[in-house]
Amino acid sequence: MSSVNLMAREVAAKIVFYGPGLSGKTTSLRKIYETVRPAHRGEMMSIATEGDRTLFFDFLPVKVERVGDCSVRLALYTVPGQVFYNATRKLVLQGADGVVFVADSQPEAMDANRESLANLEENLFEHGIRLDRFPLVMQWNKRDLDGVLPVEVLRKELNPRGVPELETSAANGRGVLDTLKAITRLVIKDLRAKRIVPPPRPTASAQPAGLEAQLTQHLQHRQQPGAVASQPVQAGGPVPRVAPVAVMPPPRVEPTPIPAPQPGPKLLGAASALAPGDMFDHARAAEAAFMTGDYATCVTACTDAIRRALAFAGEGSLGQQAFLLRVDGADLLRLQGLGTQQHLRVDDAAFSLYVMMQVFIRLNAVGLPNGE
Repeated sequence: MSSVNLMAREVAAKIVFYGPGLSGKTTSLRKIYETVRPAHRGEMMSIATEGDRTLFFDFLPVKVERVGDCSVRLALYTVPGQVFYNATRKLVLQGADGVVFVADSQPEAMDANRESLANLEENLFEHGIRLDRFPLVMQWNKRDLDGVLPVEVLRKELNPRGVPELETSAANGRGVLDTLKAITRLVIKDLRAKRIVPPPRPTASAQPAGLEAQLTQHLQHRQQPGAVASQPVQAGGPVPRVAPVAVMPPPRVEPTPIPAPQPGPKLLGAASALAPGDMFDHARAAEAAFMTGDYATCVTACTDAIRRALAFAGEGSLGQQAFLLRVDGADLLRLQGLGTQQHLRVDDAAFSLYVMMQVFIRLNAVGLPNGE
């Protein structure tokens, strides 16, 4: 499911490239990665699977157009095509906002295309999503080969719904970026329909037009009860006389003594309130360091807590653990970069607390740790 960062005014959406084995999913993502400017992409992380050139997953944040005053960032994934990796495909598909189905255009691959499309519909249904109501783009791949099936045949067999379809050749990159644009448009349209995108910030046009109108509004609010409003003066007419209004001095009010604060229970901060038991001390230490201005200690405590929290996802690299918990890999990369800096600012420490709380939220969502 897409996420919204209200502070950064950013909407993150997840798109999965789905299809049978060796259909061109990985090649498509690699072409996108090579085309996107380095400033607009994150690190591609992958784990190869045996017997299939498809990656376990690709993590590729790509910044795209804005929606209102929010920017949209895409996380692109592939899934393994082999049948015995269905559990992995189902896990990668969780939380997707759109799917690109990469079909192999060769005649001998038609049965695998049908099986993979049926598997996509089944896995989405287990996540409570109907394929006919989900953003989907069909990518007819390998159109550069000889003897491929006509598009009309592929459409009849695999696209009875009539979703957007594009002919591609992932080997040379032809049509791949057009496919990404098509699914991005569908995802953004779906986000707008679901009202996931926050409303735009108020602009200066919402204020009264002109300085005179603003002063008039200000004076109306400042007008005291009982004051005599000025009357319009007609040209050439007598000036009306206004009786002076007696102004009574305000009554003297004795200041009320403020009682001294009484000792009571110390409230938890937001991070420590979300922290599992094993990370509670780290969260409190991070919050205490932030309040005292020790931003380096805050970042260190957050980084240590995050590593311990991700370990609950099982053995593997930090990227694998983050993927399984659906933690933003770009945020983790930025947090790792903060550890190499000598002078840290308040916004660096605040960002570290934000990432740590996001990890704690993901742990709570999946029921980890389970207390055993």
